[in-house]
Amino acid sequence: MAIIKFGTSGWRAIIADDFTFANVRLATEAIGRYVKRRNSSPVLLVGYDTRFASEHFGREAARVLSSQNIRARLCSQAVPTPAVAFTIVHDKLDGAINITASHNPGEYNGLKFSTSDGAPALPEVTSEIEKEIVQLQRSNWEFPAKPNDALIESVDIGPAYLRDLATKIDFKKIRTANLGLAYDALHGSGAGYLDGLLRQENISVMALHETRDVYFGGHHPEPADEQLGELKAVMKNNRLKLGLATDGDADRFGVLDEGGEFIYPNESISMLVDYLIESRNWPGGVARTVATTHLIDRVAGLHKREVLETPVGFKYIGEYIKEGRIVLGGEESAGLSIRGHVPEKDGILACLLIAEMVASRDKSLRKQLTDLFSKVGEVYNRRLNVKLDPAISARVKQKIASDVHEFRGRRVVQQNRVDGLKLLFDDGSWVLMRESGTEPVVRYYAESTSQADLDKLLEYGKQWIIET
Repeated sequence: MAIIKFGTSGWRAIIADDFTFANVRLATEAIGRYVKRRNSSPVLLVGYDTRFASEHFGREAARVLSSQNIRARLCSQAVPTPAVAFTIVHDKLDGAINITASHNPGEYNGLKFSTSDGAPALPEVTSEIEKEIVQLQRSNWEFPAKPNDALIESVDIGPAYLRDLATKIDFKKIRTANLGLAYDALHGSGAGYLDGLLRQENISVMALHETRDVYFGGHHPEPADEQLGELKAVMKNNRLKLGLATDGDADRFGVLDEGGEFIYPNESISMLVDYLIESRNWPGGVARTVATTHLIDRVAGLHKREVLETPVGFKYIGEYIKEGRIVLGGEESAGLSIRGHVPEKDGILACLLIAEMVASRDKSLRKQLTDLFSKVGEVYNRRLNVKLDPAISARVKQKIASDVHEFRGRRVVQQNRVDGLKLLFDDGSWVLMRESGTEPVVRYYAESTSQADLDKLLEYGKQWIIET
């Protein structure tokens, strides 16, 4: 019996292993029952990304919903996750099922449930759905295969989402600056969206990897430094100033500065906090996950804004977006949204805001970061991923759960257990160890005020995780 658990951002599993049509039907049946307990005549959106068989899994989810007398709006093509979130809110739907494994490798697929507010389902919701799944499994539930095609409607959600996005970006600034842009869709569902909107605004952009490839070119569809080699080459060969990228479902972003230098999400988000407060003059604070840089705290302090810390998972930040309490919410894994936008990560929005910031300030991102450091002090951070195996898994879990008062000669002044184990030291540096909610890895985060000290913390972290 497969264990279907909703992690940081939905349920993910290897295709044909645990991610099967039978299990997708099972999860969808449970979601349908959950929704119908709250509305006897619900309408749900069903979206999907560009992964292997995603459109077929999406179609099967719609069939299961229709067999429950639930109206299903089935997307006519692969769609970005933020477009799904926007459509839920804009069309006042009861939620959405999205077939996507986001940035995971090509052998994975996933199922994500978003509630009627457009946000990823919170743990209290997914816990109830998981219990429903277990009950269905115990009763040996099988899909009755009696869908009602009259309740399944094909929809194109892209145009309305893009029209809304166009109201939140100053395209005139980008167009006037004539930056020289390139965009890498990484064979994901952002293709035709980000670049299409730029072209619609008469802004030239070179686009890469817009065709569907379920192997994602042999790489993870994650806009990380090591995955953007071709984008770097295009930028250098064409002397472009800015490179943009989105992941498999376009909820995460990646940025290359002029010369092809990768700018880490923590740095991009911190600069955007500074820029948005100055350029928009919106009220409110800033939200970040426990794993995200404290450089954001320094920028917020500069502008006398509140900082709200959450567990890892954008669903927690989304709550503050819905309340209108923050200017921006961001996480170090390249996710952000802003005031007045959807309570979900939007990689397309992030890329466009960064382009606007570069155009408006007429400075490279590296120069802008140097300027920011001159105002609030230098902060350096990185993350390591350590794959879990049976030999270390139980040991690492035990270590994360234990009290730690000293870390390689450093006195721990605070233990933060919002998510995993975060150790804060008296010089302002910190480390965090937590198990991933989307992959079988332990994530180790470190931050310090110098690159040399950060390197030490990273090495200490490797030793701490693997030692007996």
